[in-house]
Amino acid sequence: MPQKSEKFQKAFELHNNGQLTAARDLYKEILNTEPNNAEVWDLLGILYCQAQKYEESETCIQKAISIEPRMYYLENLARLYYSKGDYQSSISLYEDIVKYSNSYENWFHLAMAYKEIGNIDKAKQAYKTSLEINPNGYESYFNLAYLAMNENNPKSAIDYYKKAIKLNPDDWESTYYLALAQMQIKDYKEGLANFEARLCKKSAIVSQEKIYPHLMKERPEWKGENLTGKTLFTYYEAGFGDMLMLYRFMPILTSMCKKVIIKPQKELAPLFRENSYGAEVLEIFDFESEIDFDYHIPFLSVPYVLKTFDNTLFIHHNDGYLRANPAKVNYYKERYFNNDKFKIGIKWQGNTFYDKERVLNVEDFFKLFELPNTQFYSCQTLDGAEKFEKIKDKYDVIDLGSTFSNFSDTAGALENMDLIISNDTSLVHLAGAMTKPCWVLLPYIYNWRWHMDLSYCDWYDSVKIYRQNSPGNWKSVFDAVENDLKKLLKNH
Repeated sequence: MPQKSEKFQKAFELHNNGQLTAARDLYKEILNTEPNNAEVWDLLGILYCQAQKYEESETCIQKAISIEPRMYYLENLARLYYSKGDYQSSISLYEDIVKYSNSYENWFHLAMAYKEIGNIDKAKQAYKTSLEINPNGYESYFNLAYLAMNENNPKSAIDYYKKAIKLNPDDWESTYYLALAQMQIKDYKEGLANFEARLCKKSAIVSQEKIYPHLMKERPEWKGENLTGKTLFTYYEAGFGDMLMLYRFMPILTSMCKKVIIKPQKELAPLFRENSYGAEVLEIFDFESEIDFDYHIPFLSVPYVLKTFDNTLFIHHNDGYLRANPAKVNYYKERYFNNDKFKIGIKWQGNTFYDKERVLNVEDFFKLFELPNTQFYSCQTLDGAEKFEKIKDKYDVIDLGSTFSNFSDTAGALENMDLIISNDTSLVHLAGAMTKPCWVLLPYIYNWRWHMDLSYCDWYDSVKIYRQNSPGNWKSVFDAVENDLKKLLKNH
């Protein structure tokens, strides 16, 4: 091997510091005079891979291997294949590599490639083999937990997440996912405590500190102190559904304080103001000089601080804890619901930033539209609303989503409906909070809040759960929905 020159040391230093262009130029200068320097060819290949120039990267690493077939270069080639998404080539190479280099890293990367192509059994076995070599392999425990969650096995996931956290106690991500697994099996005592590690809580507090910098620094986060005679400021984080689901605690909060100030998303503010329970609902932020409070808390932390660790978490209000504005109920009734048919609201898509598996196929509703004595109403808004184009020329479905400017409007329309059929989205939580009959359609891998026993919805008495029997299979769900809807209509 050629002696490492001063130019090599400089190129390597630039590379390590992320100065890829300068490092590349120096590597090329070296190769002009040392064309058989396998190490520089390999490093240049790694650099190109980091820059996502995969064709150049493969050429360079293959050149290094042709000069000197070192195991390290083969491992870099396998990682390159993984990086560019050629998982099968990565697997083929790693399967040979582990026969000669039985390291934790190689088995771990082989497992990752298996996971990417959906070969879950081989992925799990490879992760476990990596742990036999290195029992302190935090990443393998984390990924085994991930796979367990995706097989709807939260109990195994909990075991793996705990092992990962034992090895890396400061890892908020493992703690957060551990919380989701624990809450799925209704272990809310541990789950809510670990849920405090969520990133959205930190983001919510930071966002408030930008708006009320002095107050947020001077006023403590509420940890359960006596609120008699005090003012509590609470604010949104995460999605609409979370806020709607946990708004059930507002009557408790207002009974504990002199005053509650809540800042929800602006789309929720009108509805919450109509159901304030004495709270002050901010639609826009007041100036800091115009607001005052003794404690603050992100809204999703309220159940934890209230220590609702058992069935008290699922507070049931017999007549619902959110009611529609009577004027809006009448508005929608006169304009859209003046018929004697069975009135069904539908929605097929929510926020797709997370859990795209929740999105329904609009075409799967078509058979339902053909059922006699029914009138369907689209409640779809924002992303996904464009799919109404597939419906409007074929079926008599009324587009209500385009009339909604906030959740108060949506509630006014829902109050006129006999049934809501929706994917896992905020519409379900609004219907449940209003005690409106609702059928929620879940993907095979579903959100923690629906728990393990899908025969009953703990959060809402009026919500019935349907779930895919295999990943991606919405046909089985809609077949069951169609069958149950026919029975319901027969008795209507």
